[in-house]
Amino acid sequence: MVDPGTVVNVIKQARDRRTAPLILELDLTEGIVETAPADPISAIMSMRRTNLRDVLDGLRRARSDHRVKALVVKVTGGVGLALAQELREAVGALREAGKLTVAWAETFGEGGHGTVPFYLATGFDKVYLQPTGEVGLTGVALEEPFFAGALEKAGVQPRFAKRYEYKTMANTFMEKAYTPEHEESSQRLVTSLGEQITAGIAAARDLPEDKVRDLTNRGPLLAGEALEEGLVDHLGYRDEVYGFLRKEFGAEAQLRYVSRYNRTHGLTRRIPQPGRQDVVALINGQGPIRLGRSGRGGPLPNSGPAMGSDTVGAAFRAAVKDDRVKAIVFRVNSPGGSAVASDAIWREVVLARRAGKPVVVSMGNVAASGGYYVSMAADTIVAQPGTITGSIGVVVGKAVVNDLLDRIGIGLGSVADGDHARMFSATKDFSDSEWERINASLDTIYDDFTAKVAEGRELSRERVHELARGRVWTGADARDNGLVDELGGIDRALDLARKKGGLAADAPVRSYPHTSPLERLRPPESSEDRTAASARFDGWGSLGGLAARLGLPSAGPLTLPGTWEIR
Repeated sequence: MVDPGTVVNVIKQARDRRTAPLILELDLTEGIVETAPADPISAIMSMRRTNLRDVLDGLRRARSDHRVKALVVKVTGGVGLALAQELREAVGALREAGKLTVAWAETFGEGGHGTVPFYLATGFDKVYLQPTGEVGLTGVALEEPFFAGALEKAGVQPRFAKRYEYKTMANTFMEKAYTPEHEESSQRLVTSLGEQITAGIAAARDLPEDKVRDLTNRGPLLAGEALEEGLVDHLGYRDEVYGFLRKEFGAEAQLRYVSRYNRTHGLTRRIPQPGRQDVVALINGQGPIRLGRSGRGGPLPNSGPAMGSDTVGAAFRAAVKDDRVKAIVFRVNSPGGSAVASDAIWREVVLARRAGKPVVVSMGNVAASGGYYVSMAADTIVAQPGTITGSIGVVVGKAVVNDLLDRIGIGLGSVADGDHARMFSATKDFSDSEWERINASLDTIYDDFTAKVAEGRELSRERVHELARGRVWTGADARDNGLVDELGGIDRALDLARKKGGLAADAPVRSYPHTSPLERLRPPESSEDRTAASARFDGWGSLGGLAARLGLPSAGPLTLPGTWEIR
């Protein structure tokens, strides 16, 4: 027989849990994923990863939830600058709603590399640092390798052509040091990003910008120095951070991860609507751009995603076909890739607009070269100040490895039918007639690219050429030059899309294609079927040709130059 007192206690405990104050948590140790991986196996494996939409939606809901009293975030180096700016905006809105926000870290970059994590932390009401930690506020730097000398010693001859002098990816393989244009472009990038970080920290910590620059030049700073200079509020361990929050809001306060809160809050607060609701479609384009379907972007198990033109195109068609969709937000986070694939996606953006569906692009950390190509036809482009974009240009080439093969004793025979049959072979140089074909292709792609930029951005061809020539811009500089319309994150893009689509301010967002991981395994019935937008599972992929094994691209015409990181 059940004890009535036990039942009463259980009911009381359940009621107390529902009414107890909430302290939301976020751990950035493993970073944040923009969206679930496209291929079904990776999607299932990543279900425990923190998703950007869950975080942003959860923080938005928390603003009007009287139970939520605070947000505490463990800040590490797991996010890029543009994403850090996106999180800062969301945290700022939560602060304005009267919620306490606390950032803590064992260290902001042990041994340096803490600039972006610390910049993010300064967006909070209080910043805690472990007493043995550091504030690795050391500024912004860009290191770019040049392999020409090493390739020469190895017997590899890089053969590239580009449009134009700022399209610097080829320089990585063709040069031994900066060209004047390359150095100019890279210096402007780090200067712009440094200005943004300095201004953000100064405003948040109520310090003069000159003082922040001086502290940056002195960094990294020990914990005591950071406290003395007003960069952090308290020195303490994790238990002391959480002890402060318990003291502030009571021992009965419950901890809840933001992602978990968003999902459970959405289920319990969702009010059934009569009929079918009108929505904003959210389409994600992540990683290098290629023909075919999205999937893993490289041969290794930890390779990031790739944006396939078939997948993204099918997602756009599904959104256009759905009469509930009144506007589309296209989230782009890509360094570029195939010119033809980029053009196929560009066409779907154009067709969506012609069908009466406004398209707003939200740029992530990077939307450059092909990433800009797929964005330029949108009604509105929104980027963060720290987004890397532009790179309107084209490059193509290959690595010739004959000398290397000779040195290691590999002979190679070949037969061909056609003068250009071995044009992109890694074992022969380009002939004069092949160079003529390459240059004709580069001119055509560049002219088409810049013409479409001029049309989409309502700029003259002359002005576009000034801004193009392969040059990379920050989002802040791109906005000043007319390549981007507004500065902000995906929430700003969604707000604009709702207005353009005539939707309410709280109209729901629906990802396209809206399929479960298991649905993605089902073969599509046609190219119009929503599962046609599902990704392929690449397994561990193929290492490709010998040039790829050497880390040399063969032909990726619209690609961001170099590999670099702001930390």
